[in-house]
Amino acid sequence: MSGNTVSSYLSDLSLFFEGTGLVPEEVTPDDIAGYFSGRTISKRTQARILSALRSFFNYLILEGYMAGNPCDRVDSPKIGRNLPDVLSPEDIDAMISSVDTSDWKGLRDRALLEVMYGCGLRVSEAVGMRITDIFFDEGFIRITGKGDKQRLVPLGDMASDSLKAYIGARPEPAESKDSDLVFLNARGGRFSRISAFNLVKRSAMAAGINKTISPHSLRHSFATHLISNGADLRAVQEMLGHESILTTEIYTHIDARTWQSTILKCHPRKK
Repeated sequence: MSGNTVSSYLSDLSLFFEGTGLVPEEVTPDDIAGYFSGRTISKRTQARILSALRSFFNYLILEGYMAGNPCDRVDSPKIGRNLPDVLSPEDIDAMISSVDTSDWKGLRDRALLEVMYGCGLRVSEAVGMRITDIFFDEGFIRITGKGDKQRLVPLGDMASDSLKAYIGARPEPAESKDSDLVFLNARGGRFSRISAFNLVKRSAMAAGINKTISPHSLRHSFATHLISNGADLRAVQEMLGHESILTTEIYTHIDARTWQSTILKCHPRKK
């Protein structure tokens, strides 16, 4: 699992056992259900906590500490998919154009927005980019995604130009261990996911976009725009690093007219 998932699971387990005052062997299905009912917790968070508990208890069973898993008798909450708002290409242009590139930090911010959108990257993938994984001449970058799986992502001209401008002005990092990181903060350390979230929100506000925007909005919008422009769904799946094409279909929901025109254009029985 990714480092973020591990951190979330550990936090969920700690909060559960601190909140209930129980030791693992004492936990019953009623204790778990009571923990959720006694707190204001979203269904998505409940599902994550339940997943963490189920994995933990399965481990204890394998190690011989417990005979059964109390989570087996607790129903998982039904979760719908909350898709982020799709930004228009004009919205994206406005966000990126709002960045002041008069210093290296502005060049960094513009380059980060360009690669998050133009390469369809997850925020953790973008802030973790390494200089040695950028192949300007070949026109692609190597991305390490979920589960440490690597994929090659095409690097568009605008993202490439922005990266070159930023890397040319990028200062030396504060520590040698960060020498290969692309994106640095003002102190010369690793640019954080939180800073990326703040950058996206700040850019959206400057562009006059009144929507709830996050870095994932850029990734989702990029995928939607690709499909709308006729990109093959399998190619988009590979680029986004999705395990299942079903995930890609959900993330790249587009209006029925686009699908209809594409199907009719390719239909074997058209006149």
